[in-house]
Amino acid sequence: MNGKRILIVEDDPDIAELVRFNLAAEGCKVDVQTRGLAGLDKAKSNPPDLLVLDLMLPDLPGLEICKRLRSNEATARLPILMLTAKGEEIDRVVGFEVGADDYVTKPFGVRELMLRVRALLRRSTGGTETKTVYKAADLELDTQGHRLRIGNEDIPLTATEFKLLVCFFENPTRLFSRIWLLEHVWDYAEGVESRTVDAHIRRLRKKLGPHSDLIETVHGAGYRYNLARYDAP
Repeated sequence: MNGKRILIVEDDPDIAELVRFNLAAEGCKVDVQTRGLAGLDKAKSNPPDLLVLDLMLPDLPGLEICKRLRSNEATARLPILMLTAKGEEIDRVVGFEVGADDYVTKPFGVRELMLRVRALLRRSTGGTETKTVYKAADLELDTQGHRLRIGNEDIPLTATEFKLLVCFFENPTRLFSRIWLLEHVWDYAEGVESRTVDAHIRRLRKKLGPHSDLIETVHGAGYRYNLARYDAP
């Protein structure tokens, strides 16, 4: 994580300092903002490598910040880690719907926080050296360019959404359990709910639009590529 630029938007000074100290100890360049609007402006004007975002902020809620960043071309793929208070499960799910990649529930341990940060950074920087393009109908996924195109429209994907979609294209005959996806897409499984996967699949399907059924649900088992409608890529 050495040299990675991380923006923290958190109004609790103790939590902000805890996160800042541990990220700085890993060699990260850390900026802290205590107000939502200031954090949003900072993220848009100079997008960091990762955003640690509190859900509850005094002037602008974290959910709204997340939504605005995802609608901005410069920050549409910015990895976002939400900090949520215990018991805010509904808001956490909504956070996934508007674009958060992952969350940590307060109070959290430093080990858990760093685990999530490292995993998110790996997802956002991982890539393939040789160009591979997958096609299904008028949908085209470029793994090197980190680009999804449907017809003539480019569809921005977060790092998590991109990695999920690549899994289905690379393994069109495989059934993916939620646990497998948590271990291989999120890079961990400990303490993460299976609903995390479901929320991201829902969001990805919305972006797929007319091809939302490319990802098929197998009730009680998981998800797979829909070979009944689409040929194997």
